[in-house]
Amino acid sequence: MPPAEFRSYYGRPILKPPVWTWEIAAYLFTGGLAAGSSLLAAGGQVTGRPALRRVGRVAALAAVTASAGLLVKDLGRPERFHHMLRVAKPTSPMSVGTWILSAYGPVAGLAAIAEAAPLLPERGPLGLVGRVLPPVGHAAGLAAAATAPALGTYTAVLLADTAVPSWHEAYPHLPFVFAGSALASGAGVGLLAVPPAQAGPARRMAVAGAGLELFGAHRMETGSGLLGEPYRTGRAGRLLRVGRALTVAGVAGALLGARSRALSALSGTALLAASVATRFGVFHAGVASARDPKYTVLPQRERLARRAGEPTGR
Repeated sequence: MPPAEFRSYYGRPILKPPVWTWEIAAYLFTGGLAAGSSLLAAGGQVTGRPALRRVGRVAALAAVTASAGLLVKDLGRPERFHHMLRVAKPTSPMSVGTWILSAYGPVAGLAAIAEAAPLLPERGPLGLVGRVLPPVGHAAGLAAAATAPALGTYTAVLLADTAVPSWHEAYPHLPFVFAGSALASGAGVGLLAVPPAQAGPARRMAVAGAGLELFGAHRMETGSGLLGEPYRTGRAGRLLRVGRALTVAGVAGALLGARSRALSALSGTALLAASVATRFGVFHAGVASARDPKYTVLPQRERLARRAGEPTGR
């Protein structure tokens, strides 16, 4: 007899697809952008590039503010967001992420506010504030950069910790994708807004971020067996292919346009768009894998078959 074909019960999903909407996909991007921008600002700070430092700090504050707004909007009861801070559960990626965001936001905001010091008068109470802000901003900028890696990657752990098949299976690779995407988007901000003479750290970040992201994406798509298929097909596949193409184009432009403001700006735009496409692609791949029962049942059958063939040790 021919092998039985896979069927689900009336074709209905076995898992309930994620109820998250586009706000969470956008949150994945803005959180990574905030992390990358803080690292960019720290690079400008320690290498004496004030324009790079300023752009990174302002972009980080704007991105983390957008992140908080998107996260709160997605909650069923937005006015109860503060309830997330009543407990701290190390075993819950959502709880850990809430505390990471809460720790990162104030220092990123303080670092950005410090950039207004030159606009304050030199005398009086505001003059004192203007003198205090730069060293405070220096410390806050380094604190934001120290928190940034956790901010940029905890969402990968959050997705992989769910029962969504393609997200869960990609747990070894998603942090590389998200970390690389965060670095590349932060580099994109620098390339877009800073003169090429000060954008050296941004170009190096672009190369490092693109390498991490492309490596992680390749492993995610080819090393997950059947569960890598949603990353290659449908809307998710199209978005991820566009993201890869834009990442490669952005890095090439960053390296070739070291003396061209226009080419650097185009490269930065390409890297930012690549990060958006990558985050939305990963999001849609997970939703697609939860909606199709084969991505739940067939891997389970494969695992059971492997266990049945394993020696018992007797």
